[in-house]
Amino acid sequence: MKYNKLIFASLLFCSIHVFGQVYTEKIVGQKNQQLKDSLKVEEYPYALPIWGEKVAQKGYKLPYSAGLSVNYFWQDSEIVINGLEVGFNNGPQYNLDEIVRFDKSTVEAGALTIRPDIWLLPFLNIYGIFGKGTSTTKINAGIWVPDADNNWSQIASFNTKANFDITTFGFGLTPTIGIGGGWLALDMNMSWSDVSALDKPAFSYVFGPRLGKTFKLPKPDRNIAVWVGGFRVHISGDTQGNIPFSDIFDVNGLQEKVDNGFAKVDENQTKVDNWWDTLTPAQQNNPANIAKHNTANRALESAGNILTSLDGAISTIDNSSVQYSLQKRPKDMWNFIVGSQFQYNKHIMLRVECGFLGSRTQVLGGLQYRFGL
Repeated sequence: MKYNKLIFASLLFCSIHVFGQVYTEKIVGQKNQQLKDSLKVEEYPYALPIWGEKVAQKGYKLPYSAGLSVNYFWQDSEIVINGLEVGFNNGPQYNLDEIVRFDKSTVEAGALTIRPDIWLLPFLNIYGIFGKGTSTTKINAGIWVPDADNNWSQIASFNTKANFDITTFGFGLTPTIGIGGGWLALDMNMSWSDVSALDKPAFSYVFGPRLGKTFKLPKPDRNIAVWVGGFRVHISGDTQGNIPFSDIFDVNGLQEKVDNGFAKVDENQTKVDNWWDTLTPAQQNNPANIAKHNTANRALESAGNILTSLDGAISTIDNSSVQYSLQKRPKDMWNFIVGSQFQYNKHIMLRVECGFLGSRTQVLGGLQYRFGL
């Protein structure tokens, strides 16, 4: 049985971090005095950002006020799952937290995104996110039940893998400041990933502080920027969905696994009943024994219920469906990032970034074109 595969649709996660590293820079130093003086008298030719001319005339060098980026983002992240409830064919849903244990569940996602942006204010960039991608979820878990001595044993294990197409949309903002080539950016965005298996799009919020330095190259407006920072992601915890049975279960050997599960549940139930019957009335009134007896019966009943529902769904596999709800979260909220950008000129930039440490690995590559607006 591979019933826990039904949770894969809710675990897809594509946290898209697409900030293009340009910023409003305060020009300082004697060697840049000529540039600073020219900015003070030069007429600013664009409508954006608001107060652009005033800021430029105070000695700040502004990037072009609008841009369009194309980015590819990939990540592999561990996910923690709880609050799992499962039902079949619109029947009752059963809470499986007590009997299902997850080992290592991961979500691998890749997305190609388009990001239009504008500098609304000299130190504030706002942008939109539009993307298409795929997600692969790998689940390792098992069903555990207790015996008469309250020793829990695994009666079935599962290794599942599922793929889905995703559509992502969202928006973000990035306050920045730069002085003499050094800069600080506080990027944050919200996005929704739409998937047919979910009742509603999955929400995520990303916060990415970055601290960097830009090094000028001999040609005008050509430079290389490098940075370090953090990547924090929050995803909506509650997820509900409805999935066709045939999309999430491998029917090969499924009936045999269900039958073996029934046998092991019956075996453990017999052990629990025999143990209880051998206790004296005084021992049966002992709170510790009552708790042990109730826990064992509750877990064995849950395992029996889900096996019975699954057994019934197998007989009508072509028309069966799985309903579920769960809560999910990343194993680690934060990871470390390093990145670099090559600016060919004020119009064209190439960017790469890698994230690591913790339970999440990610890579981003992007091309950006900027223009005045």
